Amino acid sequence: MSLDLNSDLGEGFGAWTMGDDAAMLDIVTSANIACGFHAGDPSIMRRTCALAVERGVRIGAHVGYRDLAGFGRRAITMAPAELRDEVLYQIGSLDAFARAAGDRVRYVKPHGALYHSASKERALADAVLAALAEYERELALLGPAGTQLERAAADAEIPFVGEGFADRAYTPSGTLATRGTPGAVLQPNEAVAQAVSIAMSGTARTVDGSGQVSVSATSICVHGDSPAAVEMARRIRAALDDVGVPVGAFC
Repeated sequence: MSLDLNSDLGEGFGAWTMGDDAAMLDIVTSANIACGFHAGDPSIMRRTCALAVERGVRIGAHVGYRDLAGFGRRAITMAPAELRDEVLYQIGSLDAFARAAGDRVRYVKPHGALYHSASKERALADAVLAALAEYERELALLGPAGTQLERAAADAEIPFVGEGFADRAYTPSGTLATRGTPGAVLQPNEAVAQAVSIAMSGTARTVDGSGQVSVSATSICVHGDSPAAVEMARRIRAALDDVGVPVGAFC
C-alpha cells in the first residue's frame, strides 16, 4: 500500500507569505490549501491550486475557524449549524479555483483548533461532516484516526483517511502535544525517523520520552511553515523510498 505525503499550503495573506509552496509541491502528493479563513486569499488560492494541478498534486480544502489574526489556532465557540455553513463556504470557494485550474477539491482537512476540537466533540465533527455530505459525498475527510471525526465520517458514510504527523510529537494518549510543550515540534532528523516509524510500524515517539504510541495513518503531514520544511519533506520522501514504501496520493 502506498503512503500519501501532505502539507498545509497557501497559508499566506496579501503581501505576507509563509513557506515555499512551489518547492513543497514538487515533493508532496496532496496539498491542504487554506481557504481564506485562517490564512489564504483569493489570489493565493488560485495560484496554489494552479501549481498543484500543474504538478499532479491532489487538492484538499484546509478549512478552519475564521481567525486570520490567530492563524486558526484559537477555538471559536459557535453553533454546529454555523460551523457547518462556514465549512461548506470554504470548500466551495476553494473548489471554484481548483476547477478553474482544471481539477477539483478531492478531500477536506480541518486546520488547527478546529482539527483538535472536532476530534474531541461529536457535535462539531458532525457539523464538519454535514458540510462534506451537502457539497459532495465523494469527498474524503483527512484527520486523526480513532477520534470523533472518524466516527462521524463512518456514520455519514464519508470516506475517512487517517493522518499522522512527521514533525510533531505525540502524547502517550495518542494526541498531538501542544505547540508550547518542550519537544512538541520535532527537528528534521527526528521528523524523518518518525515518518519512517509511522510508515513501517504504525508508531510514533511520545513527547515525554516514555515510549511509543500507535498512529494509524495512510497520509503523513509535513508542515510547510518552518524554514527547514522543504528539505525535511525531501529527506522524508527519500527515506520512505529507501525503506521501500511507495509514495502516492490517497485519492
